[in-house]
Amino acid sequence: MKVSTLLLAAASMAQASSLIPRQRASLCELYAYWSGNGYELLNNLWGKDAATSGSQCTYLNGASNNGISWSTTWTWQGAPDNVKSYPYSGRQVAKGRKISSINRMPTSVTWRYDNENVRANVAYDVFTAADPDHPNYGGDYELMIWLARYGNVYPIGTKERTVTLAGRSWDLWVGWNGAMRVYSFVVPSGTVKSFSADVKEFFRYLESNYQYPSSQQNLIVYQVGTEAFTGGPATFTVDNFSADLQ
Repeated sequence: MKVSTLLLAAASMAQASSLIPRQRASLCELYAYWSGNGYELLNNLWGKDAATSGSQCTYLNGASNNGISWSTTWTWQGAPDNVKSYPYSGRQVAKGRKISSINRMPTSVTWRYDNENVRANVAYDVFTAADPDHPNYGGDYELMIWLARYGNVYPIGTKERTVTLAGRSWDLWVGWNGAMRVYSFVVPSGTVKSFSADVKEFFRYLESNYQYPSSQQNLIVYQVGTEAFTGGPATFTVDNFSADLQ
């Protein structure tokens, strides 16, 4: 029995490791980028100029058609209410995919932070726009799914209600980022370090309750990462992120 158990465990580990072949990349420059296997990774330090000091590097640990594994290490000080970065992994999206034409958006992510004494979040970020060629740093609408909130950071807007989607409760915050309407579904307490859901369920909720125009909106980006405000050194690790459009 012990030999059989060991063989089965070894086989399971080999199968799991085959999902994320050991590709490697180090991304330390502003907007350093990697793509492959239908996924992309960006060292997105878009707000770094607000910091008085700090730095960040993002690392690809492996990727395949089944998902991507990566990590980012950061330290930021100054302007505690300003986002310094949003390093992310994303599913590459073909232009012209209307939200109404997508039946399902299945995704899963498993992640961890080695230091939770920081100001940061962990969140999905999905932009949509009427223009299929809209720049990928924004859109007409932004849908966020916050899986963690450290150090009393808050979404844009105000909390409007609590809803149940993907088998759990979320506080829904609604606001504006310039001309972009932002809907943030925030876990009310604690963290969700292993998450699987159909993101289309969140869009259907917005269609029914906020007149979200899915037949007029193209999917621009579909990604997950961490918004870093201040603190560190801290390492955020995504053991596996997968996403699909069906």
